Amino acid sequence: MSERNIRVEPIDRQAVEDQEVEIVERKGIGHPDSISDGVAEAVAGALAREYLDRIGKVLHFNTDETQLVAGEAAPAFGGGEVVDPIYLLIVGRATKHYNGQTFPAETIALRAAREYLESEIPQLTVGEDIVVDVRLGEGSGDLQDVFGEDEVSVPMANDTSFGVGHAPLTETEQIVLESERRLNGEFAEENPYVGTDIKIMGKREGDEIDVTVAAAMVDEHIADLDAYAEAVESVREFVAEVASEHTDRDVNVHVNTADDYEEGSIYLTVTGTSAEQGDDGSVGRGNRANGLITPNRSMSMEATSGKNPVNHIGKIYNLLSTEIAEEVVSEVDGIRDLRVRLLSQIGRPIDQPHVADVHVVTEGGVELSDVEADIEAIVDAELANVTDITRRVIDGELTTF
Repeated sequence: MSERNIRVEPIDRQAVEDQEVEIVERKGIGHPDSISDGVAEAVAGALAREYLDRIGKVLHFNTDETQLVAGEAAPAFGGGEVVDPIYLLIVGRATKHYNGQTFPAETIALRAAREYLESEIPQLTVGEDIVVDVRLGEGSGDLQDVFGEDEVSVPMANDTSFGVGHAPLTETEQIVLESERRLNGEFAEENPYVGTDIKIMGKREGDEIDVTVAAAMVDEHIADLDAYAEAVESVREFVAEVASEHTDRDVNVHVNTADDYEEGSIYLTVTGTSAEQGDDGSVGRGNRANGLITPNRSMSMEATSGKNPVNHIGKIYNLLSTEIAEEVVSEVDGIRDLRVRLLSQIGRPIDQPHVADVHVVTEGGVELSDVEADIEAIVDAELANVTDITRRVIDGELTTF
């Protein structure tokens, strides 16, 4: 029996897959909120690695208040132009002075932001299409013992907060997640007319799934309205194919439903993102730590991206609860639906949550008592290894949105 406060009990609802109506959303990497998340997390990782390289410890920082102010563009078939650039402000705190050393936090932040944008949002030319600024107030300089030759101590929680995770993903969740990732992956590689700003909404009523895709098209690769219509249809066909790999249910795919061809109103962009034309963004307003927005499930409102990975519960417990849920479902048979909630208490070791609360829906013929001990053992083991989350975040192995 674990000494940690781990609770395992039946869930107070049907499994999401068995509910009559399900809604799932994902904002693609080029959505203004996701751009803010991505830059904030890239900067956070760069700061953590530089602290380790230069000082040997991760010092206090957070970049989870990063904001994006939309620009203005004039798209046109064959290529338009950005009139006013997007403005991105990296906001937060960072330790700049420690033990007589000066740490160039803002320079590191600007470099990391530029590298991230050039890699992930290549249609945006940094300094022309998007202007990046940084305002990092001085951090507290609190030292966190994460790495070193000696045994790693377990940090204390910086806040009283909670994280939530769930597994397994439903068919609708898998379709929404995979469609955006593959549109921005293999599909975009072959079809550069698709921008990175791809928002997908899934709705399931009974056994019928509707997938609504908003895909920004890049004007440079669209010759005319007929070419645009063909591009839209190619996106629809691709998403339908992805969906067929995850479900036998009826699936209807709709793309750019606000278009009005007769009026010439279409989703055409210069840079592949709505950030170029009036759509602002903020860290934490988009996808949760598992990459989805899931109103049928419990969610934490904490922003995961940009937070310090050492002791910031808003980051660590959202990532860890998701991993625990996935591990339990992978290792324990007979689970239909599972939710993990981890609650911290400020000043308490992060491997000792105030409560680790696991809610379970079992498959028919399986009693909770049949699986309770196995679930508790996995939760206990994952909590004991909680600092591994910190290491993997700093190494860029985990996604936060």
